Amino acid sequence: MGMMILFDPYLPPMVVAVVAAVLLMITGYAALRGLRGWPYRAVAAMVALVALMRPIWQEETRAPLADIALVVVDQSASQGLADRPAQTEATLAALVAELETKGVEVELRYVADADGNQGTQLLSALSGLAAELPQERIAGSFLLTDGQVHDLDAMLTGVGPVHALITGQADDWDRALQIETAPAYGILGEDVKIALRVSDFGPLPDGVDARQTEVIYSIDGNEPQRAIVPVGQPLELTLNLAHAGRNVVRFEVPVQAGELTPRNNVAYAQVNGVRDRLSVLLVSGEPHMGQRTWRNLLKSDPAVDLVHFTILRPPEKRDNVPVSELSLIAFPTRELFMDQIDDFDLIIFDRYQRRGILPLIYLENVARYVRDGGAVLVAAGPDFAGAGSLYRSPLADILPAEPTARVFEEPYVPHLSRLGARHPVTRGLEAAHLPIAGSDQPWGRWFRQVEVAPNAGDVVLEGVGDAPLLILDRVGEGRVALLASDHAWLWDRGYEGGGPQLELLRRLAHWMMKEPDLEEEALSAEADGREMRITRQTMGAGVASVIVTAPDGEDITVPLHETAEGMFEGSYLAPEDGLYRVSDPNAADLSDIVVGIGPANPREFSEVIATGDLLRPHLEATGGVVFFLRDALPDLRLVPEGRGAVGRGWMGLYARDAFVIQDVRARPLVPVWVYLIAGLAALAAAWLREGRFRGA
Repeated sequence: MGMMILFDPYLPPMVVAVVAAVLLMITGYAALRGLRGWPYRAVAAMVALVALMRPIWQEETRAPLADIALVVVDQSASQGLADRPAQTEATLAALVAELETKGVEVELRYVADADGNQGTQLLSALSGLAAELPQERIAGSFLLTDGQVHDLDAMLTGVGPVHALITGQADDWDRALQIETAPAYGILGEDVKIALRVSDFGPLPDGVDARQTEVIYSIDGNEPQRAIVPVGQPLELTLNLAHAGRNVVRFEVPVQAGELTPRNNVAYAQVNGVRDRLSVLLVSGEPHMGQRTWRNLLKSDPAVDLVHFTILRPPEKRDNVPVSELSLIAFPTRELFMDQIDDFDLIIFDRYQRRGILPLIYLENVARYVRDGGAVLVAAGPDFAGAGSLYRSPLADILPAEPTARVFEEPYVPHLSRLGARHPVTRGLEAAHLPIAGSDQPWGRWFRQVEVAPNAGDVVLEGVGDAPLLILDRVGEGRVALLASDHAWLWDRGYEGGGPQLELLRRLAHWMMKEPDLEEEALSAEADGREMRITRQTMGAGVASVIVTAPDGEDITVPLHETAEGMFEGSYLAPEDGLYRVSDPNAADLSDIVVGIGPANPREFSEVIATGDLLRPHLEATGGVVFFLRDALPDLRLVPEGRGAVGRGWMGLYARDAFVIQDVRARPLVPVWVYLIAGLAALAAAWLREGRFRGA
């Protein structure tokens, strides 16, 4: 039951204030005039003001509300180590029972690892829970955790003390491997530096070397390498990337006896291998309309260093101009084709024919360059069918087709062959260029093609009468492409709507330089959260499934389905973080790939030793304290708000004494007739004092 006096004025407060001011002025004037009845006038004025304010006697029927205690339970990965789950479960049961015994309601919330490698967001969960409840009923909060909290800036204040109950044991220890810095990209052929640190936490047991340890590392699961690293100090390891594209570098330190977890003994970094700059040698046999197409394509890419060798004055030309008067300098053919040929990533012969400018020994060196891993593209014109054809040189051993000496001079539309619809260089080219509206053909026509007889490689484009137009082949460690026409420039000029000339030549150049995405037989996988999307590219009949090897060594068969010609896809939902290996057991020559699921360096495992040092200063600001469960669960007390909530062996909550009003009864404090009689009596007394009894 609650009782109180309230005021319910008859008039607005501003009007009452004006009336009070007027009455005060009248009373003051009477006092200044020396009227003997001014005190009675003042009493009458007071009675009038009180009557206008209308005092009310209010009685409330109240029902008490139970205090609320917030309990946030840490269920992050580090809290699941050793005996911490059992400690947490036993403590939670005892705490809830004690709170219910004292009539305190419990609001419980469990917190797992936050998304995005943000660690344990325990205090954010506490603040969110408090925001959902009436603040006046919150008596305090409890955190059941190992103390490894990563959102200390979200500490809750103003709603009672916050206590932390810390799990863990005094002799817990752990060794952790962390990657401090790792580049996102690395240049092939150059050193890549990755900075590591091996750290020990907690008291080391006997027999563990505290000064140094071994680190085992490998790229994409290949042959592991070993290094001895100091403990507690940064170390920079130098690596060379195995290939272009994604390289997964795995690091591991041996697990020691008694460690809390081996999860942080392994870390990995994903480094994308890129080429620094691509060196291309373009050899043009003579000036022609398509020469600028090749030059523009290669010069438009800032990552390409182009050396263009054009024969402007062949030896058979007789113009009687002395060599000393020519404005051009001699081209360094020996340096390019003998001394520095291995520095080039691609050599393009554009309508080149033998004229004695490049000796046969130079061309023999080009053939050797291809077998050792180089790339040659031949864009053939009528010259390829004549006596000066490159096929009638040492390059014949590496070229995938022989000219028949016949040249087609008729219109035709290039089209994909059966293999071309599956080959990554030409697959989907139809979508790369939209034909002109109303046209019945997808691409513009060409008007010349050299007839060739393939003896190796894959025919991916066909022309006149389905004759081979573009042939791709592998020779030794290198690659060769033969384009049996010099009319690709018509697409570049937009003739009859043009065609996907830029996309075709770009893909062709990158395939020859061994771009992983354009390999005929390729296996790739991308991680999106815990979902792994697997892609298998093949020139064969099909791929039914692949094998995914989990971090614990278990093999899972993942089915694939065909999404396009030669393209098969599937997905796998990884149950845990770590490194997964994907392989195709039916393709022995195809390298396995390694995919990292989850953060490369989980924040939750960077430090796993239970501690109160992080939370202590923040809890003390709320009146709370840190208790270690390995000692004992402290007693629980309810204390008046504003008093200390911590003592030896006990922790407290504020008794809020909140309530809800069930019924309200109000009545005037004094009847109206009382104000009327009191006011009239005061005025009568003033009149008598000042009039009738002047001599009194």
